[in-house]
Amino acid sequence: MADTDKSIDDLSPEDRKKVQELMEKDAKTERRVAGPWLWFTSALSAAMVLLYFYGAGFQALGTQYHLGIYVLITFVLVFLLYPAGGRTAVAVMSVATGALISVAVSSFLIFDSPTAFYQQITQFRETWDYDGLAKALADDFGALRWTLILIVPFSLVLLPLDQMLARRFHNAPTASDVIMATGIALMVLYWISQFEALNYRAGAENELDRLVSIIGLALSLEICRRVLGWSITIIGLLMLCFGLFGPYLPELFAHRGFSFERLATALFITTNGVFGVMASVLATYVILFIFFGAFLQKSGAGRFFIDLPLAIAGKSAGGPAKVAVISSALFGSVSGSAIANTVSSGAFTIPMMKRAGFKPHVAGAIEPAASIGGAFLPPIMGAGGFLMAELTGLPYSQILILAVGPALLYFLSVFFMVHFEAKKQGLIGMPGELLPDWRDVLKTGWYFALPLVIITVLMLMGRSPGNAAFWATLSCIAVSWVHKDTRMGPREIWDAIQVGARNTLIIGATMGVIGVIVGTISLTGMGLKFSDLMISMAGNNLLLALGLVAIASLILGLGVPVTAAYLILAVLSVPALGALGLPLITGHMIVYWLSQSSNITPPVCMAAYAGAAIAGADPWKTGWTSMRFSKMLFVTPLLFAYIPAILLDGTAFQIATAFFSATLGTIAFGALAMGFLRRRTRIHEWIMLGVATFLLYWPDFISDAAGLAIVALVWWLQRDAKPTPAAVAPA
Repeated sequence: MADTDKSIDDLSPEDRKKVQELMEKDAKTERRVAGPWLWFTSALSAAMVLLYFYGAGFQALGTQYHLGIYVLITFVLVFLLYPAGGRTAVAVMSVATGALISVAVSSFLIFDSPTAFYQQITQFRETWDYDGLAKALADDFGALRWTLILIVPFSLVLLPLDQMLARRFHNAPTASDVIMATGIALMVLYWISQFEALNYRAGAENELDRLVSIIGLALSLEICRRVLGWSITIIGLLMLCFGLFGPYLPELFAHRGFSFERLATALFITTNGVFGVMASVLATYVILFIFFGAFLQKSGAGRFFIDLPLAIAGKSAGGPAKVAVISSALFGSVSGSAIANTVSSGAFTIPMMKRAGFKPHVAGAIEPAASIGGAFLPPIMGAGGFLMAELTGLPYSQILILAVGPALLYFLSVFFMVHFEAKKQGLIGMPGELLPDWRDVLKTGWYFALPLVIITVLMLMGRSPGNAAFWATLSCIAVSWVHKDTRMGPREIWDAIQVGARNTLIIGATMGVIGVIVGTISLTGMGLKFSDLMISMAGNNLLLALGLVAIASLILGLGVPVTAAYLILAVLSVPALGALGLPLITGHMIVYWLSQSSNITPPVCMAAYAGAAIAGADPWKTGWTSMRFSKMLFVTPLLFAYIPAILLDGTAFQIATAFFSATLGTIAFGALAMGFLRRRTRIHEWIMLGVATFLLYWPDFISDAAGLAIVALVWWLQRDAKPTPAAVAPA
């Protein structure tokens, strides 16, 4: 968060407040701990970074340590760094913690062991099921009533204590936070220590396994609520209800149902839930690349990522907006967050666009439209690319190669939309004397690109993504020493370690809920049912099926982060797309692209709202405008589905033809989307451009020739175009 704070320092107090509010809404604000708590959390953060760098660079960790340590440190840090919420939330946590302490005390003081405690619960429930509640209360409730009674005194102590600590020491964890952090640490340590034994007795878990699973699952959901709010947490709770009440659901969704114990053990102590695919991908790939991004920013590369696009595109029509597109591509390729990318580069580019004459809502819309492209552009692609590699079984280096062409098409589309928008508004570029010379920029800063080159080359050579990230991170430190102003000493390295570790918490907090969602879908077989339902609704029509996936992604995006939306949609939708004839990787690419839409599509569009806050524009208007500049987000999945060569499926000639056609089509699409070629298009000209765009996208020289002829005809029809006067003199 520190780097983001620095990037918005130049904004007015009012705009800075809006951006901070949006950042807080996107991910609840961390506590700014101090003193012993700062030392402890910093030590945990450093331990996580160093441990996983050691594993990537020298010796891989065993599965239980590889997954367990990441989950343990992440969950403990969340409880210590993220508050429960307002006074009511703190009070609820006090009572919940009182219950947790009561269970611990009962397990060791009232009963002989946690196993005996849980056996008594099981016996009470079975008696209730067979002989009724009265019999169960009379015969088996016995000592269990002390567990309930003890909740009261523990809660009475914690309620005023937590309220006092939250009020007087709001930047320090409360007593309940510390106890819950200790509780989740013990649950995860149990999983690590019993990893092999748990695998042997899978499906026949003992009483202690069940007790650990129930407590661990509950605390995992609370972790997600603290960081990402109620929306995604409620989805997780609804999925639990779906697993519990399967026999009572409508026939279309009905299944045999599972007991809460069965769900809890399947979702916590197996590798299909909390410790499942999300945790595996995060611990294996994503956090290392997040660390790399933090070190790259600290090395001073951010200035180079701005100066180079400024030198290349600043003079052309709408130059500042084109700078925003290029710089967002560079920033986004090492960033996992569209909103962070928007704030980081937008704090510089959005005011520059406004000075060049772009309307505030347009300036605020261009930056997020470009920023989401970073999710598609190698070498990092956020977390989704690594999830795709895990789900498809393909090497990440192959995903990287497949993704680069479509990503460049996306940025090309935004670039030309910006160009035509600038021409429409009569906006000119920045004066040459205000711009750096591109040769000087490359001469003085070319080495900042070396970490990106190193990470790409190593992966293409066959090194694991984690190992490539390890060496690229070390290269960030090396390149920072080229110039004395950017040298990373111990202090800067420590800061990068802390920023990198904290940046992993937001996505790491999703592990619990994503584990619940994906695990429940797998356990109940809902994935196959959803696939059949989707095929039935689409009537075996691929285009209609793609429309349904797009709608599902928009709905899911209302409450789920984009990475989680991709994972859920991939589990549910890719089998259906495969049944309609699409290869596995094509289905995943389609779902991945569509899952990014919530960042720029109202009513959510958090990245667009961040751009609006910086621009001082209307958020709703900015969101819809951002969607205009991001239309390629919905076109590219169609190319994936109908032109396999776009994903390198075909001969070299077919691939070359597909990208040649797609490039021409994307330029024409920019004119179509903006309604401008030499002047504003009339309705018949706009329809002609639409036909031309379709023909140009189709990979055939005859259709390309026909499309170009139609564009040339529209160009000729607009020969009456008059130069549009500049709207404003650039500052």
